[in-house]
Amino acid sequence: MADPEIATEQMTDQQREHYRQLLADAQRIQGVSLWQDAWRRLRRRRASMLSLYFLIALAVLAFLTPALPLQSPLDKDLDNRRGMAPNLQSYRMGQRQDLQFTDNSLAAEVARVNESIATLQAERDSATDPEQREALTAKLEQLNTTAHPFSQMWNQLDPLAWQLTRLRVAIFGDWAVPSICGTDDLGRDMLARLFWGARVSLVVGVVATIVSLVIGVSYGATSGYFGGRVDSIMMRIVDVLYSVPFIFVVIFLMTFLSEESIAASLQSFGIDQITIFYIVIGAIYWLTMSRVVRGQVLSLKHEQFVDAARTVGASQQRIIFRHLVPNVLGIVIVYLTLTIPAVMLFEAFLSFLGLGVSPPDVSWGLLVNDGVQAITPLKSRWWLVVFPGSALAGTLFALNFLGDGLRDALDPRMKNQS
Repeated sequence: MADPEIATEQMTDQQREHYRQLLADAQRIQGVSLWQDAWRRLRRRRASMLSLYFLIALAVLAFLTPALPLQSPLDKDLDNRRGMAPNLQSYRMGQRQDLQFTDNSLAAEVARVNESIATLQAERDSATDPEQREALTAKLEQLNTTAHPFSQMWNQLDPLAWQLTRLRVAIFGDWAVPSICGTDDLGRDMLARLFWGARVSLVVGVVATIVSLVIGVSYGATSGYFGGRVDSIMMRIVDVLYSVPFIFVVIFLMTFLSEESIAASLQSFGIDQITIFYIVIGAIYWLTMSRVVRGQVLSLKHEQFVDAARTVGASQQRIIFRHLVPNVLGIVIVYLTLTIPAVMLFEAFLSFLGLGVSPPDVSWGLLVNDGVQAITPLKSRWWLVVFPGSALAGTLFALNFLGDGLRDALDPRMKNQS
């Protein structure tokens, strides 16, 4: 073999410059992963990127809804604000006389309650009589829950939402955005109800989709990997379930589980109606997911990386969930973006029938239902249907556009076409 140094000395200056240029070009070239290439191609699709930004903004606003200067979604003003059209009239939180807040102000009432809480805490800490301490503790608990003005203006705030609402009062005080989307038949602000409804509708879509994802991916991957008789039996079960009219099953389950004694029993375990709603919807949307994943696993299970995993002694469970499932995530992610709008639309349909989210909770489907009931030949309160319907339609369109973009971006066959 020739000595590299001798070979280098025998090169002409032109050859050295040529190889130096090749080396520089090779160092500049960097490989990209599947996900980097998919992101690059997705960014070229303007509709998909606009949809992605819209969904991110919607999710952030829904999360921060308690901290936004919105009106109360529950406060009813039948005398002065019933069925108001969209307007720009100024509004102060707590101004309704029936609330009997200090100085007709939410901020002033919160300050008064906080002062009472501090006084009771001091009395409880200094009390020596056990009965007196117990009584003071009960009063404190009542002030911090049902008697607190937040409990009158908002429904069952979780700890995080409670802190965000405190931040909202500290920053904005009594000021609130005018009723730019009008009010409903009970005098409640539609803009506030739209934002709070977004929290429920988005959570229903995401949580129910995650439930269907876990069941469908596990079931489909297991069926496709084992194949043979196991695959035939598992897929026949899916075929049987496909023949079941799930709309009637869901209606039956929601009606059965909403019965007072059963609902009370579930409530004792910390399971409320919305939680049941998430699980029931998610449990019926996994069938198509399982078939999609099964088809992908059938085409991958004979690849060399699976044989290599078997050779090193990997268990069947590890091969399925650590090697096969990650390789079908592209298809799964695309299908997720198409499942979320389907779940949200199904939730809206059930809420429209009165079998989904129940008051005082609110969702976009429930708002559309309320709007349809409020419209009669004698009065046309269009804003009660247009705004929630537009919010729901816009979100569904954005999810479908994003799903289409992800499908093309993650498809290797589309690589040279974008």
